[in-house]
Amino acid sequence: MADEPDDTDELPAAAGSFANDEPEVWNAYAELGRACSVAGPLDDETKRLVKLALAVGAESEGAVHSHVRRGLEEGLSADELEHIATLAIPTLGFPQGIAARSWIRDLTE
Repeated sequence: MADEPDDTDELPAAAGSFANDEPEVWNAYAELGRACSVAGPLDDETKRLVKLALAVGAESEGAVHSHVRRGLEEGLSADELEHIATLAIPTLGFPQGIAARSWIRDLTE
């Protein structure tokens, strides 16, 4: 599981623009993502679900979309991804959980 794409053409516009303008910073950031990914015992599926949950907690629609897109590409089901939004409700609140569900469904429906 790569946390950051190496090909800047795959990035959202703002991130791609930054990667092109500041390649040394972007490469260091991407390497940090790879190093963090292999630093512990979690399997790739668990890491993807955790990253999605962190994006939900940060209320970052773009990051939620990114991790849902990658999760689907990696074989996670829509039900598995949507369960993250349901799990968010008691911790983050009903409105945040429903917002996350909406962002997830942007890509699963």
